[in-house]
Amino acid sequence: MVGEVTASSANIQVRLTQGTKLVDGDLAGIGGVVRFSLQPTTGARVTWIKTIPATAGRDFIARATFSGLCPGISYTCRTEIGKSRAELTDGPISTFRTLPGKAASTAVKFVVVTGMNYAKFHGDERINRKQHLLENNTDLPRPYAGPDKHLGYPSLASILKLQPDFLVGTGDNVYYDTPDKPRAESIPELRQKWHEQFVQPRYRDLFTAVPTYWMIDDHDYRIDDGDNSGDYKPTPAEGRRMMLEQLPVAPTRDSNAKTYRTHRTSKDLQVWFPENRMYRSANADPDGPDKSIWGTEQKAWLKLTLAASDAKFKLLISPTPMIGPDDLRKTDNHCDIGGFRHERDEFFAWLKKSNIENFYIICGDRHWQYHSVDPSGIEEFSCGALVDANSRLGRKPGDPQSTDADATIKQPYYQTPRSGGFLMVHSSGAGTLRFVWHDERGAVLHQQEKK
Repeated sequence: MVGEVTASSANIQVRLTQGTKLVDGDLAGIGGVVRFSLQPTTGARVTWIKTIPATAGRDFIARATFSGLCPGISYTCRTEIGKSRAELTDGPISTFRTLPGKAASTAVKFVVVTGMNYAKFHGDERINRKQHLLENNTDLPRPYAGPDKHLGYPSLASILKLQPDFLVGTGDNVYYDTPDKPRAESIPELRQKWHEQFVQPRYRDLFTAVPTYWMIDDHDYRIDDGDNSGDYKPTPAEGRRMMLEQLPVAPTRDSNAKTYRTHRTSKDLQVWFPENRMYRSANADPDGPDKSIWGTEQKAWLKLTLAASDAKFKLLISPTPMIGPDDLRKTDNHCDIGGFRHERDEFFAWLKKSNIENFYIICGDRHWQYHSVDPSGIEEFSCGALVDANSRLGRKPGDPQSTDADATIKQPYYQTPRSGGFLMVHSSGAGTLRFVWHDERGAVLHQQEKK
């Protein structure tokens, strides 16, 4: 898996395992070493080589960080794996392109996903069906039944065919709390969720050709709608540890890594990945100026970097929605009544006052696709759930059970019927930005262009 690619660097990781298939629901690791050899795919054959141990303390994941790369260049990383440096055999290969960077008027296309619920896709008798009944539907999506089920999620094959430059996982990449009895609490149980997810062949195929950027949300941090309060497992520290261990967000030894960051992909486009779980106030706190999802430091950083950017298009890719509408019962995000609306409204007002133009929000978390326009004029694009069995119909403006009972939000696109899928974003490099929603088979459901 290649992650956190910039114009000059990349993190690349391999997990050493005792085979390639689950045994009793897990995939045991094995100690050894991984030799990473990185070269430009064409042209000068400069080679970077790093040999990294895979140990139990890091769940047998070897991660190498490469710097000094050139912008907009395709690289191939070959690996050799073994129990020791003396007995290495050929391992997996991955190809990726570094970001074109600020100076390049280059086209960039990428995919945004959320809601990769393994238990619902494959079927698990321990799922509490009553708990997961869709609030405005009469049925619970059934597990996938196609003959290709053993390969994993069909959306991943559809994404690979479109050959995006990268993929963004906005959170809920695994579900520690599905099923919830028992839910994952110990470190081995948390790791097992990542093992079963990424061993699926379609993930492995995707990772050979598409680099990734990752965030986490409630289900892959602690529990549904979780914050940092409560004396239960996993703890906030354990949730952070799993993110930095399992996903190539930061170099292995960077225990103080910021999980919020921004990347300039090209002359036209800059993206921001906020951290929405680790710094938040308690959900139960009264909404107001002292209640925050982002925290003081991150919020200051977000405003500073947005104001400093000269990219034409600025995309905040958020784990959770800011506009919605959402379910009225919820209080854990920026669009919820009793949630964090004060911070949202203050931020939207700052955007207007600061003349931040061509700013758009892409969100995960919601299990349906939509395009919403806030009364302030700020627009939000929801990618919807990757997995059909984890999708649902959403709340519309004017629904009394929504956070917008008065229908103040305009909604140019609302996905119906429900289905799994993803959002593809195309930056032309010539001053246009296009949002394209796909279902899990790759069919185009809707698109919107900005100039």
